[in-house]
Amino acid sequence: MPKRTLRIHPERCTGCLQCELACSWVQTGSFQPSRSVIRVHVFDEQASYAPYTCFQCGEAWCMSACPVNAIAIDRATGAKVVRESTCVGCALCTIACPFGTIFWDPGTHKAFKCNLCGGDPACAKACPTAAITYEEQESPAWLEPWAGMVTERLLVARQVAATGA
Repeated sequence: MPKRTLRIHPERCTGCLQCELACSWVQTGSFQPSRSVIRVHVFDEQASYAPYTCFQCGEAWCMSACPVNAIAIDRATGAKVVRESTCVGCALCTIACPFGTIFWDPGTHKAFKCNLCGGDPACAKACPTAAITYEEQESPAWLEPWAGMVTERLLVARQVAATGA
């Protein structure tokens, strides 16, 4: 069944960081990219960028790891959201997430993560190149082609290093 989700198109990203600024503004009311729940990774050797945020996993390890069930599924968006009033700040969810997309706030001593902005993601609206879109999608399949490209480039780099060329 299709659901609306963030779709990342890394080949379109220019590294402008507008998504980080928009996210931090919506989440905190100030421009603090360090408080953004979307991050732009820089691949120096490939001279490319890739935004990344919570995958809203079907089998969310962050939810499973939480000892007080502070992470719930928002019925309207399907996003896994941290219930701040329930969170005890143990940070087990941040350890459990294999993607590093759930964070611990030293100010509130609570976890925080992408909540899809209640169904109107600021990062997607702010992206000038449509590298981030919010659309219906069967499954988050964008990772497979990107991972294949990164793996291919890594193998080429290893061959070049091995031959000394």
